[in-house]
Amino acid sequence: KDLLKGETDGSSYPNGGLRGTHRAGGYVAHDATSPIFLRGDTIFIPSCFVSYYGHALDEKTPLLRSVDALNAAGKRLLKLLGYEVPGITTNIGLEQEFFLVPRDMYQRRPDLQLAGRTILGADAPRGQEMCDHYMAPLSFATPALACIKEAQQQCYQLGIPLRTRHREVAPNQFEVAPLFGTATTQIDQNLMVMQIIEETAANYGLAALFQEKPFNNVNGSGKHNNWSIGTTDGVNILNVKQVEAASGSGEIFPVIMSAIVSAVDLHGDLMRMAIASPGNDFRLGACEAPPAIISTYLGDDLTTFLKNYMAGGEPVYTPTTKQVDMGISTMPPLEVPAEDRNRTSPFPYGGHRFEFRAVGSSQNVSLVNTVLNSITADAFNRVADAIEGGKAPRDAAADLLKQSLDKVVFNGDSYDE
Repeated sequence: KDLLKGETDGSSYPNGGLRGTHRAGGYVAHDATSPIFLRGDTIFIPSCFVSYYGHALDEKTPLLRSVDALNAAGKRLLKLLGYEVPGITTNIGLEQEFFLVPRDMYQRRPDLQLAGRTILGADAPRGQEMCDHYMAPLSFATPALACIKEAQQQCYQLGIPLRTRHREVAPNQFEVAPLFGTATTQIDQNLMVMQIIEETAANYGLAALFQEKPFNNVNGSGKHNNWSIGTTDGVNILNVKQVEAASGSGEIFPVIMSAIVSAVDLHGDLMRMAIASPGNDFRLGACEAPPAIISTYLGDDLTTFLKNYMAGGEPVYTPTTKQVDMGISTMPPLEVPAEDRNRTSPFPYGGHRFEFRAVGSSQNVSLVNTVLNSITADAFNRVADAIEGGKAPRDAAADLLKQSLDKVVFNGDSYDE
């Protein structure tokens, strides 16, 4: 009983002085969607934190409310489209980038210690010459590999599937990533991943930098938020083949995509707000970070289909592929998607999910996913309202595309003037 709920002083949250001290009640309740775990001699119980009046004092409570909103809106829309599901949830995968630098050098830089980034001095003598990083394996010549391996081992012991590790583009920059999971679990685990890496780095004479742009003129660090919508029985409704096979209908996918395009168009300001921070605003717009102007990339194949769909053409989307000739006699042609990858887009569609690439590396991404879930729930409800008002699903989706497709879908180079 005491583990599932509790009371504490809530007047200092979310910031000292922001709430009246005479309204100081703070209440925590266990979030049953995220696993309890043990680290050392401490039990960590993922919890929601609200005031005496039920106002959220944390970032988890709005996130879970947005999950419920998307569940209700998604079930409602899919039922109107002839596909009844037990529930809808969002799954995310978080690519965590960071720097590891020698701790003795870090301690000689007050700007790095206090601001998280260098604010004066010359550029680094070594830039991104691709001498030995990115696709190269982590070197045994530095303690970075041992540090990350130990951090991974600690994560495995907590049930965090931190499977991927590799170098990133800038010198001494790295990335780790887990398996996909539900949004609330992934976010709780990512916060622990950052803490574990930071603590473990000190044991190896290193300092972990999660600030988005610690060094001038080399790549900064992001936390790519790969976001998808799935049914609670395992169907990814952003995967056209999966949703078509499960529902028996090819006309669900274009309605879903039309709603998401509309959501990005109408609420791009909220998406931009969710990623705004001093560190991230230094990062955006160069060195493989997308610009701060919100748009989405669908690729010419899907964009052409939606334009034809809007005009009354083919109602079922069939993703195409192409063959790449390797030019090597011993290797067969390679089948690849019809679309290239656009790393300059803030929110590209990647075949089975949207990748919010503009998210900053130091962020707690609860707010990011609260926004994505909420604006999508709003769009689903607008389509459902139109259908219940007598419109055909295709007509309701076409109306959204006419308003939004040309405004918010950009398949070109987002660095262009």
